[in-house]
Amino acid sequence: MKRNFRFYIALWGAKIGTKLLKLLKRNASFFPGKFALSICPDFMGMIEKPKTIIAVTGTNGKTTVCNMIEDVLADNGYDFIDNKIGSNVNSGIATALISGANFKGKAKKNMAVLEIDERSAPKVYPYVTPTYLVCTNLFRDSMLRNAHAEFIANILTNNIPKETKLILNGDDLISSGIAPENERQYFGISRLDTDLEECNNIVRDIVVCPKCNGKLEYDYVRYNHIGRAHCVNCDFGSPKIDFEITKIDFENKKMVMQTQEGEEEYNLITDGIINIYNMVATISALKQLGLTAQQINNSLKKQKIVETRYSEEVVNGIRIVNHLAKGMNPIACSRVFDYIRKDKGNKAVILLLDDLHDEMSSSENITWHYDTDFEFLNDDSIKQIIAPGPRHLDTFVRLQMAEILPDKIVHIKDKMDGAEKLDLSSIDTVYILYDVYTIKLCNMVKERVIKMIKEKEEEKHEN
Repeated sequence: MKRNFRFYIALWGAKIGTKLLKLLKRNASFFPGKFALSICPDFMGMIEKPKTIIAVTGTNGKTTVCNMIEDVLADNGYDFIDNKIGSNVNSGIATALISGANFKGKAKKNMAVLEIDERSAPKVYPYVTPTYLVCTNLFRDSMLRNAHAEFIANILTNNIPKETKLILNGDDLISSGIAPENERQYFGISRLDTDLEECNNIVRDIVVCPKCNGKLEYDYVRYNHIGRAHCVNCDFGSPKIDFEITKIDFENKKMVMQTQEGEEEYNLITDGIINIYNMVATISALKQLGLTAQQINNSLKKQKIVETRYSEEVVNGIRIVNHLAKGMNPIACSRVFDYIRKDKGNKAVILLLDDLHDEMSSSENITWHYDTDFEFLNDDSIKQIIAPGPRHLDTFVRLQMAEILPDKIVHIKDKMDGAEKLDLSSIDTVYILYDVYTIKLCNMVKERVIKMIKEKEEEKHEN
């Protein structure tokens, strides 16, 4: 795309704006790109891009996969640009390209790793052609954003460039079918002992064959619509997997991947199935670049899930776990609830998932409560559930509909006061669940919980 005067005004203004924002100790992750696009709408088509672009999209896991890819690349000496601290919509991607270009608009690095929001596809892919695009999964999401998975799949199919090679979740019948004309490879996990014959989730986003509307028959279900299935009437079904985990040894923290080159062993850095999928997606993408299994594994085993997604510490023998659950996202919340009930010991859970936030436009629509498997919290090992926030009555009703005993539930309007109601007797772990808008609140609640644990210990010694 031929450059014009507006392009250079946009580029230079954004560059100068970035320097000023950094002098003011502000995070220049969004404004430079927004400014450039307002001056020159075709800006991303005119600026030179790195030769190799690895992009990641999908409902859940795209940030984690990007972080893993970037950490492995950095550990192996690759130099690249990314939008790690910025937005994954068009303005944030423009900011990343600006930071990776000189004042002439020439790319300073040969590689980019970009997280791209699914809904931003029409604004990004006409100008940015990923060399490789990873799609982690496609599920229904917040009613404010991506409520219908097939709608999002169509957006991706209609906008992904034909030249882009796709790396898709072969266990997801929706995302594995996007952009059918593109070259592709699939990653997945073979049948596990914990897999089911029938789905035990409220939500399953694909229930009939998209080709003939025939009955879908599942060979096994892992969760929601993740698993392996086939149509009883036509040839539609789960694809052949190119990068397949054939064995997971949770006790020894190992997994075995079958590839065209043979078996490869990797260290597990997580025991949660969603993050194991994220690992498999990461490995599949990195192998496209020619990295060996040894290079990837040596770097991956140094990693842990970023603390903005998961963190834990032990205070006087009690684990405190901060776990991102992405409020208004029924699948993400359900997976975390399932993980908690299967964790060892007795637990208390604080739900900071109220969807009324000062930082965002809120919705009066609470249907996501009824797409979420709160029933997973109805477990003998979960001794207390605390639901603070303006929606506390709605959450209380939903928890009772899950047949959780009312004496296990504390609901209170003030978000901070919920921690004060925590009963620490006979509790091994306190889970604090939060979404992307309540990270600061989560840390404040965590500090209050730590203080309560220490005070309890001091009282024990005094007595």
